[in-house]
Amino acid sequence: MDKIKVGITHGDFNGISYEIIIKSLLDPRIFDLCTPVVYGSAKVAGYYKGLIPDAEGFSFNIITDPAQANPKRANMIVCVDENVKIDPGQPTVLSGQYAIASLNAAVRDLKAGKIDVLVTCPINKKNTTGDDFGFIGHTEYLAAQFGDTEPLMFMVSDVLKVGLVTMHVPLAKVPEAVTTEAVLNHIRAIRRSLERDFNIVGPKIAVLGLNPHAGDDGLLGPEEQEIIIPALQSARYENILAFGPFAADGFFGSGAYRKFDAVLAMYHDQGLAPFKALTFADGVNFTAGLSVVRTSPAHGVGFDIAGKMVADASPMRAAIYQAIDIYRNRQVFDRAAADPLQHFSKNERNDRGDGAGRGGNRRGGADRDADVSDLLKDTPDTDGAVAAQATVVTTRATE
Repeated sequence: MDKIKVGITHGDFNGISYEIIIKSLLDPRIFDLCTPVVYGSAKVAGYYKGLIPDAEGFSFNIITDPAQANPKRANMIVCVDENVKIDPGQPTVLSGQYAIASLNAAVRDLKAGKIDVLVTCPINKKNTTGDDFGFIGHTEYLAAQFGDTEPLMFMVSDVLKVGLVTMHVPLAKVPEAVTTEAVLNHIRAIRRSLERDFNIVGPKIAVLGLNPHAGDDGLLGPEEQEIIIPALQSARYENILAFGPFAADGFFGSGAYRKFDAVLAMYHDQGLAPFKALTFADGVNFTAGLSVVRTSPAHGVGFDIAGKMVADASPMRAAIYQAIDIYRNRQVFDRAAADPLQHFSKNERNDRGDGAGRGGNRRGGADRDADVSDLLKDTPDTDGAVAAQATVVTTRATE
């Protein structure tokens, strides 16, 4: 099996990006899984390497094209001017420009098929949203670059997966962006991603409400009754196992998220606050809905700890591993879709993994039927009509 070439962008070099990149690549076992190609600066890498106690023997193999990459080394394509001032913890105009330069170079090679997947280190929105870039974040930029009109910001880990209806939108503008069409389209996108990217059969999706207590039957807002429930009804007729709307506080506080394969939140902090609280160490930001695979560690630039060498590289490693797994899962799914007579049993598809807790789905959607039924009966914030719909959905899906 050919090793995957993983393109890695260096993000804002005044943050923790080089620290987590180097720490992630120190273990030579990672080269058994992939060939990493970092797009960045040898000078900046050398500066941070000198601050990491365990990195004395580490070095990058400098190349000019991914085709030159050494499969047993950490490779680097220098894509910026090496005459740079490094100022850990300080967002500068130059660190923003270099973040964009790294991203542009990696995307150019991704489009050309020279790398297989993209892992992006965090950028600072303040110094990357000028006229030279024009996007609020990686997700919007990549959707425009690859012509994908409906990207899904999908925060994923082994224990929790959260998608967002609205992404980088001011809270005051969220209600107008939450429409029945938007909710339904994101339910569809999550279902497609769970099936293709994570090999989950019959996935179950929990949908959160917009208002406190999921609107309390309209007392605290009409959006659940007028927007979200109609979207759930439409999903039912498409045989999508979508349930809700659930009140976010009780849903996460009670551990109900464990009964579902994914959760759809209405806005950024509703989904990301519990996700990061529950699964920060291995959380990954995955852009679903793209024709290419892109992941990122589920944290920010880390200016407050930059240069102190205390950053945890676990999310970065998880982002690399997740990109590899998703790429492989898509290959399996697409081969099966191209040959409908080829049969993959549910167990074969759900149990795919590497034996180390990565890849595959160890608890498929069908195994959660009883749990979800119990949850729908026991959750006071779940509208009774939707609970009845959920029962119908399960029945229709098993006919």
